[in-house]
Amino acid sequence: MKNTAISRFLSAMISAAMLAGLTSCGGNVDDPTGPAPETGSSSADTAGTEDDSLQLVLDKGQLILGLDASFPPMGFTDESNEIIGFDIDVAQEVCDRMGVELVKQPINWDTKEQDLNVGRIDCIWNGMSINASRQEQMNLSDPYMKNEMIFVVPGGSEIKSMDDLSGKTIGVQSGSTAQEILEGWDKFSEITESPLEDNVEALRQMELGFSDAVFLDSVVANYFITSNDKDYIVLDGNLEAEEYAIGFRKEDQALRDKVQETLSGMKADGKLGEISTKWFGSDVTTVQ
Repeated sequence: MKNTAISRFLSAMISAAMLAGLTSCGGNVDDPTGPAPETGSSSADTAGTEDDSLQLVLDKGQLILGLDASFPPMGFTDESNEIIGFDIDVAQEVCDRMGVELVKQPINWDTKEQDLNVGRIDCIWNGMSINASRQEQMNLSDPYMKNEMIFVVPGGSEIKSMDDLSGKTIGVQSGSTAQEILEGWDKFSEITESPLEDNVEALRQMELGFSDAVFLDSVVANYFITSNDKDYIVLDGNLEAEEYAIGFRKEDQALRDKVQETLSGMKADGKLGEISTKWFGSDVTTVQ
């Protein structure tokens, strides 16, 4: 009986020791050697909601601007393989005033939202038109310029008005609001759409005879015709008026507001008008 009692006592002591050991391995908050609390705690969640978008740009000393680099005069590659344009000049001035370097990152326009959301770029700044889808997916700046969506045909074309486009092939940039607007046109079923990588290629294909017209931004069309001395004709009328804005990630309010504030300062001191006059002959911006 005595041996049995002693055995029971020893078993109880061993069990208690094992239980204490298991508690210690579980990370008792009183034990400084235990592992850190699991992620997903309320303190971590609170920290994750802080908007450090502006500070991250300032800390790395760079603002990475995403563009398709083929959208003259907003942002495009010149003969020296340098990315230039109205948007580029404005963005450069904004970065200079913020004290950071402007990094110009060419992207695929069809996947621009993905590039933005995965952090490959900090913003999309390339004559990007405002529409409902982009307002839902991005945090947009205030509009900074107006634009119209128009049709361009070669000089000498039999097409004299928008009514003559029935049965014709029309080039348009893939993934653009121009494509979205064209596909929503009440006469869309009467034409053949030819989606292409960018507006310059669409105009080139038209010139080669592979399409009859191009549907694009008036800003691009007028600049391309003037700077290249092209014999193109802009048809009277347009399908829709648009406005350009800069796109940021939904949560990046601080960065968006700082860029907007800087643009307003440039408008007030005349620098924005100076850049606009360089590219368009007058101040066509709508920044307040």
